[in-house]
Amino acid sequence: MENTRQSQAPKMEGAMARWYARQRGSAPQVAQVRRYAAQITAGLPNGAAILEVAPGPGYLAVEMARLGFAVTGLDLSRTFVDIATANARRAGVDVDVKLGDAADLPFDAESFDLIVCQAAFKNFGRPVRALNEMHRVLRDGGTAVIHDMNRDASRADIDEEVAKMELSRLNSLMTRIPLNTLRRRAYSRARFESLAAESAFRTCDIRTDGITLEARLTKRRAA
Repeated sequence: MENTRQSQAPKMEGAMARWYARQRGSAPQVAQVRRYAAQITAGLPNGAAILEVAPGPGYLAVEMARLGFAVTGLDLSRTFVDIATANARRAGVDVDVKLGDAADLPFDAESFDLIVCQAAFKNFGRPVRALNEMHRVLRDGGTAVIHDMNRDASRADIDEEVAKMELSRLNSLMTRIPLNTLRRRAYSRARFESLAAESAFRTCDIRTDGITLEARLTKRRAA
C-alpha cells in the first residue's frame, strides 16, 4: 500500500538544482545522453509524441527533440522547468516543459507514444499511482521506460560510473556521496517487478547493468 507523501521528492530547487545541472552537463555525459536518445527512440515515427517525466535540466529532452520528436517535459521543480526551457531554447528546439506532479499528470488519456523517466522514479512517494498515470496517458502499444539506479549496484559500480563523468576531484566526491545514499532508495529488479504487477501495466521487462536498472512497460493494445 502506497503512502501519501508528495510523489516526487526530494525536490531540487535554486542553487542545488543549478549545481546538479552543471555536473550533468559535462561533454562526456551529454554525448552519452545523445546516444541514449537515439537508442530509446529507435523505431518511433518522425514527430511521435514523447513525455519525459522529471527531465531535470532537460538534456535528454533536448536530444530527443533534435531527432524530430514532439517532446513534452513535466517536473515538480520550478528551477528545473526554467533550466530545461532555457536549454531547449539555446539548442534551437521546441520542448514544452510544464510544472507538475508525476502522480497527477496534466494530460489527456492516450496523448503519448513514449514516456521516459530517467534518474527520478526512486524518489516518487506514490510509484504505483505514477505508473498508472503513465499507463493512462500512453497510447495503445506505447511504452514507458524507467531508467534509474539499481539497488543491487555495488560501491565499485558507483565509482566506475562517476569516473565516466570526468568531473573534478571535489565534484566527483560530491557526486559519489549522494549516489551511495540514493542507491538505498532505489529499486531492485524484484521490487520493481512487484510494483509493475500492482499497476495497470501488470508486467515489465527489466535490464540491469552495474549502477543502472531499466524497466520497459508497454500498454497492451485493446483486444
